[in-house]
Amino acid sequence: MENTYNIYCDESCHLENDNIPVMVLGGTYCRAGEVKRISRAVRDLKAQHGLAPDFEVKWTKVSNGKLDFYRALVALFLAEEALHFRGVLIPDKGALDHGRFGQNHDEWYYKMYYTMLRYVFTAPNRYRVYLDIKDTRGGGKTRNLHDVLANSLHDFDKKTVERVQQVRSHESALLQLTDLLIGAVGYENRELKGSAAKLALIADLKAALGQNALMQTSPFQNRKFNLLRWQANEGCV
Repeated sequence: MENTYNIYCDESCHLENDNIPVMVLGGTYCRAGEVKRISRAVRDLKAQHGLAPDFEVKWTKVSNGKLDFYRALVALFLAEEALHFRGVLIPDKGALDHGRFGQNHDEWYYKMYYTMLRYVFTAPNRYRVYLDIKDTRGGGKTRNLHDVLANSLHDFDKKTVERVQQVRSHESALLQLTDLLIGAVGYENRELKGSAAKLALIADLKAALGQNALMQTSPFQNRKFNLLRWQANEGCV
């Protein structure tokens, strides 16, 4: 049976020279027909915790004052059977050698997106990929990424990957959820300890998914939360 899936993607610490070794890409995905219901559930959760409907969920905004809400949101993700997450963790961007492989950082970035998304793509389903707007160059990068994904799948008429487009994060509850999940992966792998609230969310995820779930490659069959810990010697650098 063919289904259409929406995948809401984001990345953290993706710039080449930001002096942060750890980079994370991720996507939260579900059937397109489930998006409105899940988005409504997130809005209801905000209302229950006294937050405005347009409050934007972000890892950088996790605080003790809003911890109950963020823990409830993590619990919603874990309990909602329709929701899934796929991520790629690059533990050390400093190990990259783009010159050796005849590419630049943008080209490698597209390869990493394909590496992340190929786990999600399953015939004969169709996919719509939504990216957070980052900068004025995003339109061109989005078109290039669509071409890379389609060509890699021999999907030359773009019937499998129907669209790759930018959305504003404050307009998408599922894109905000992706920001939260990749933020947790990045925080854990950078071994940061400064926020008790963030550590509490990480503890909730690890209790449900496994103590090493945010740091190690997941078994292939883990569909709820699947992470690839990518190494530069794996041939795609």
